[in-house]
Amino acid sequence: MERVRQLPEAIRQYMVVTMAYWSFTITDGALRMLVLLYFYQLGYSPFEVAMLFVLYELFGVITNLLGGWIGARFGLHRTLFAGMFLQVVALLMLTVPEAWLGVIYVMLAQALSGIAKDLNKMSAKSSVKLLVPAGESGRLFKWVAALTGSKNALKGVGFFVGSALLGTIGFQVGVLAMAVWIAVFFLLSLILLRRGMGQASGKTPFRQILSKSRAVNYLSAARFFLFGARDIWFVVALPVFLQGVLGWSHVQVGTFMALWVIGYGVVQSLAPRFARLQGRDSAHGGRRAAIAWAIALALSLALMVVALDAGFSPAATLIIGLGLFGFLFAINSSLHSWLILEYARGDGVSLDVGFYYMANAAGRLVGTLLSGLVYQFHGLSGCLLAALAFILLSSLIATALPKPAAPSERRCQS
Repeated sequence: MERVRQLPEAIRQYMVVTMAYWSFTITDGALRMLVLLYFYQLGYSPFEVAMLFVLYELFGVITNLLGGWIGARFGLHRTLFAGMFLQVVALLMLTVPEAWLGVIYVMLAQALSGIAKDLNKMSAKSSVKLLVPAGESGRLFKWVAALTGSKNALKGVGFFVGSALLGTIGFQVGVLAMAVWIAVFFLLSLILLRRGMGQASGKTPFRQILSKSRAVNYLSAARFFLFGARDIWFVVALPVFLQGVLGWSHVQVGTFMALWVIGYGVVQSLAPRFARLQGRDSAHGGRRAAIAWAIALALSLALMVVALDAGFSPAATLIIGLGLFGFLFAINSSLHSWLILEYARGDGVSLDVGFYYMANAAGRLVGTLLSGLVYQFHGLSGCLLAALAFILLSSLIATALPKPAAPSERRCQS
């Protein structure tokens, strides 16, 4: 503890934000896996299972749009606290008897969880921008990659935890245990997190929730199609295919998806090494890197489609192909997460970050709906083709991205 107290204030606050983000992420991943497997087990169709997550993603869109303004007006500490508190409430809603767990009720609980998740994510990502000195593009890339990568690795742990809880202590007790877990870290955050972080120096008009930055708008559009592409095959199609077609058990499905997300998170943390963008001028290569890695990601999906159509083993194709896709997607995601902080204004950073993650949530919403719908009518190959189209659109939009402004220019714009 003495060593922690001797660390610079920025490092200590980064540790608090990361702790809050990590604790939340485990429950978020576990809840998704619990709901997905539990209701598919009860006989819901793939599209009906997808519908359970619609309000989760829809309210994520709304939350990111409004949350950025709230964070700029009242401080990021308040939006982070609100996200953790709402997650406790959402989890407690699902501890009711099984007879109460109708579709509408679960959708409402998921909606609350979606609000909580995006308040937490927007607050954590925006905070990193404020804790890194202006002009330190290389350090900013490393910090945001470490935060995002570790978060996704722990989301994978959450997938495993969720499937294990369902297979051992059951749905309701498992959800209750997660509510207690997040409540403990919520109280710790209340004690340790600095007040006023991210609050704009002047009043922030409500009309500023929509971005006026060309760079932020193009990057947000690219992010929409990037995450839509992932969720088209990942959210419903993949776990239903593994369980319904390949005959895998709950634990096998949860373990595979957990390992995929953990590996994806580890690569995200190491993205600055793979992208080779180092030093103070690393921002200048960001646009070129975003285009190149998006094209590589599209090629990985195309190879998977060809392999499945050629009659290769579906299990082997998915394990190898999704491993390659996960590696490339992780680098794409980290590049985007870093670029939004480069493009964002210094004062009221949460406005630009909130708008960007609104597009992210909208992509997830569309991807979730298409995952159930396309799989139900065209199978996993259809989902992969739809994802390929989305990736190609993302890479095309990335060609319109400007070079990130120099730190001095960003300060003038703020």
